[in-house]
Amino acid sequence: MNAPPSLPFLRADVAADAASETPSARTGERLLGELPLTVLVGVTGVGKSTALDALQVLGGQKVLPDRREVTDAVMIWPGVGRDVTDREERFALTAQYRAAHPGGMAQALGSLLADTRHWGLSPLFDGLRGLDEVTYAARSFPAWRFVALGAPDAVRVRRLLGRGDAFDRVIDTATGGTLRAELDSLAGISGVFSPAELDGLAALEGPECAAAEVLAKVRIVLSERRQYDPAAAEAFLRGLPPGRALVLDTVALNPAQVARAVQDWA
Repeated sequence: MNAPPSLPFLRADVAADAASETPSARTGERLLGELPLTVLVGVTGVGKSTALDALQVLGGQKVLPDRREVTDAVMIWPGVGRDVTDREERFALTAQYRAAHPGGMAQALGSLLADTRHWGLSPLFDGLRGLDEVTYAARSFPAWRFVALGAPDAVRVRRLLGRGDAFDRVIDTATGGTLRAELDSLAGISGVFSPAELDGLAALEGPECAAAEVLAKVRIVLSERRQYDPAAAEAFLRGLPPGRALVLDTVALNPAQVARAVQDWA
C-alpha cells in the first residue's frame, strides 16, 4: 500500500458535514453511530470471517469495510503515514489511538458517515474487540446489536496456522532452541496457555508447520490478549438485554450454525 487507504462510500469529515446545511439529507449519508448495525465481536481466530460469509449468504446484508481496513484508514495512516504489516506493531499503534480515543474501533466506526444508498440502513461490521470497545459502543450507539463469537486461545492459534493469511505475521520469529522452550520464554504465556496446551502447540511442529510459524501465531494471540480481554467483553454483553447481544461458541457451532443462530435471533 503506497497511498493512504480510502473507505468506499464512507468518510470521516463529520465537521465539514455539520458546517453545511443538509448534506446528509441530500446524499443519503448517515452516521454509522445512528444506524442499526449488527456488529461481530471477537478476537483474531474465533471465526468471524467465516461466520460473516455464511451470514451474507443467508441474509444478503451489506458488509462494511472490516476492522483491518478501518484501522489502516483511521488509526494507522493518520498516525504514522505508512503501511504497517507487523501484527505486534499494529497492536502497539492501535493502543496509542485508544489512549486518545477510549472507544477505540467503536469510536472510530461510529464517527464515520456512510452513504446509505450503497450500504443500506442495517449493514454488518467485523468487528469489535475487548471490554472498552463494546462498552463504549453499547452505551454510545443504542441502535447497534452485537454478536460475540468465542473460542479457546489454543484453538485460535491452530486456526491462524490453518488459514494462511499473509497478514498474520510478526517479525523476528526464528527459534534459537526447541519450540517448547521458546514458547515458555514468551512474556505472559503462563497466564494464557496451560502447560498441556503448550505441549500440544509445540507438537504441531513438523514438515508442514515450521516452529517459527507456530511461535509467530502464539505471539499474535498473546499480543492481542494484552490489548483486549475477550472474556470481559463477553461478560458485559451477556448483561445486555437479549435483543441487543448474542454470545456464541464457534467450537460448538460450525459457521452455518452460527449464521442460522444469528438469523433466528435477529
